Amino acid sequence: MKCDAIWKDARLATMTGEGLGIVEDGLVAQRDGVILYAGPRDAAPPADAVETFSCEGRLVTPGLIDCHTHLVHGGNRANEWAMRLEGASYEDIARAGGGIVSTMRATRAASEADLIGTALPRLDALIAEGVTTIEIKSGYGLSTGDELKMLRAARALGERRRVRVEPTFLGAHALPPEYRDDSDAYIDLVCNEMIPAAAPLATAVDAFCEGIGFSPAQCARVLEAARAHGLAVKLHAEQLSALHGSAVAARHGALSADHLEHAGDEDVRAMARAGTVAVLLPGAYYFMRETRLPPIDAMRRHRTRIALATDSNPGTSPTTSLLLMLNMGATLFGLTVVEALRGVTVNAAAALGLTDAIGTIEAGKACDLAIWNVGDPAELVYRLGFNPLHQRIKDGR
Repeated sequence: MKCDAIWKDARLATMTGEGLGIVEDGLVAQRDGVILYAGPRDAAPPADAVETFSCEGRLVTPGLIDCHTHLVHGGNRANEWAMRLEGASYEDIARAGGGIVSTMRATRAASEADLIGTALPRLDALIAEGVTTIEIKSGYGLSTGDELKMLRAARALGERRRVRVEPTFLGAHALPPEYRDDSDAYIDLVCNEMIPAAAPLATAVDAFCEGIGFSPAQCARVLEAARAHGLAVKLHAEQLSALHGSAVAARHGALSADHLEHAGDEDVRAMARAGTVAVLLPGAYYFMRETRLPPIDAMRRHRTRIALATDSNPGTSPTTSLLLMLNMGATLFGLTVVEALRGVTVNAAAALGLTDAIGTIEAGKACDLAIWNVGDPAELVYRLGFNPLHQRIKDGR
């Protein structure tokens, strides 16, 4: 086979099958950014490669996927964090005009260039940990023009860096002040004006189903409008209360339902039946000092796929480390090494509707790899504040 590059002498964690898909003395060959062969070196077909690299026994995983972020935003909310340390709740701050609305004001005041410039360091930090695909939500503009500005900024990040960006429209994130007394009218705006305008820029639509966000019925309207415009759907659900938003997501064929601390057994069962991925966000759980764990046992029992993400955002998860989320997912939520690593690769790809393109190391997928200065996959989950990335490969480069 003719190929552009070969990586040999690798310990592959392909993520194929049910586990990590470990291949000892593995080899990966790619041409034009697509994997031609991945497997044992002694089973590889004869190859004529432009370049050959030795991994010297290092662990090679698929490039990591951060499937839930709010990376583009103006300002920060360090002052609100200090208020929470002094006893204020997230709901108290939100109802007093803080929370998402305070970030809205900073985002509206920022230019598109400002949003790109402030987001790039956050993106670079994730790239430096082996991330090759990232989802970026809007949701801090809360007006048609400002939401589109955020989506354009997200797309621009993918042009500035060698990374795949999946932009998600999250206009139904919070109620802007101009619609304070009429949430249904704002949902009308989201469905009838914002979603049609965002459709050329976004690949999916999300909403915040919560007492301080929007009701299940309102979120269902958003998901229906998104589907009518050919967009995939997902939902913030069961973070602070049990509104059964995850079941709403499942009924609409959502790619994922995210957070899920208050999800019940029937919610999890509905997600499993629909193929909706459970995206867990331990950074927000930790930062908000939550005590109610997501129903991991129910997810295992119903075989609901579990993904992990940073939820990188200025108010409740100001992190840019997906490796830290691996450890938090294990330490706080009790995930196994296999569950955690599949949660940032193959299951994260499913949460973005991209299982045909990324998430595993196998023929026909994009050649997105992370080469690590470790041999044991458990080290990626076990360590804190440690970045063992040796090299990141995006589309074979």
